[in-house]
Amino acid sequence: MSAPGIAEVALIGLGRMGAPIGRSMLRAGLRVFAFDRDQGARSAFAGAAAVAGSAEEAVRRAEAVVLLLPDGRAVREAVLGASGFVGAMPPGALLVDMGSSAPEETRALAGEVEKRGIAFVDAPVSGGVRKAEAGTLAVMAGGSQADVARARPIFDAVGETVFHVGPVGAGHAAKALNNLLSAVGLLAAAEVMTAGCKAGIAPETLLAVLNSSSGRNNSTETKFAPFVLSRSFDAGFGLSLMVKDMRTAVDLAEGLGVPLPLGRRALDAFVEAEAALGEGADHTEVIRLVEKRAGATLLPAARSSRG
Repeated sequence: MSAPGIAEVALIGLGRMGAPIGRSMLRAGLRVFAFDRDQGARSAFAGAAAVAGSAEEAVRRAEAVVLLLPDGRAVREAVLGASGFVGAMPPGALLVDMGSSAPEETRALAGEVEKRGIAFVDAPVSGGVRKAEAGTLAVMAGGSQADVARARPIFDAVGETVFHVGPVGAGHAAKALNNLLSAVGLLAAAEVMTAGCKAGIAPETLLAVLNSSSGRNNSTETKFAPFVLSRSFDAGFGLSLMVKDMRTAVDLAEGLGVPLPLGRRALDAFVEAEAALGEGADHTEVIRLVEKRAGATLLPAARSSRG
């Protein structure tokens, strides 16, 4: 059950991550009042919780407002834009951004809303749609000790592991750096798997070798079999979103005087894949770029033998 102080949560954003996160909060006993600009998303969620006709209506009674929006620009527009809802939030309410944004944008937004008496925590998550559905995400929170503790019932509802990583902006920094490392691992695995295919090793065989050896990583263990070798490419995280997070991480590091030659090369490859495949592509489809360059396709032996 929810702890005292978090009686009602407004959830803004009911996309592929927002909707399952909302259901996790409901299962934990939080009262959720939700809004999304898309009527279809609102209708799909209406059976689970109360759905508002506007963001202002959703936040009016909430002690915590949780944002699941695509990027910092969308967050700023929703909160402080021409139709922004910040003026409708109760004094002393808590604003929690659980999407992915650039840390400097997050710090600037936090400073502006805090002048209005609104506390701010950035708390992006990792784990994808499946862990969002299960309520087992990793949460990386940035903010004051008191504000993060206040938001803890929300984090415990959606996450298996919760990290207080530092002040405001640190959560978004941690998420971007995590996704950069994830992307580098995915690209490296794609190159190795494709080389193995051309060397005559069945992809499922090489994948089993890697996952039993020191070369394994998150992509070989959780992405290749269900999303790449199956050719479904539906991991649930867009290629364009991965590019955004990778660029945030590279810019952050380079701005701090930390060169990232490997990260920069990986970013270039993902940007090239995005240009070729379009914004609707899943991030696992970066493998198509590697396959095209190599003139090979990663197909399990059984499927390959059938043509």
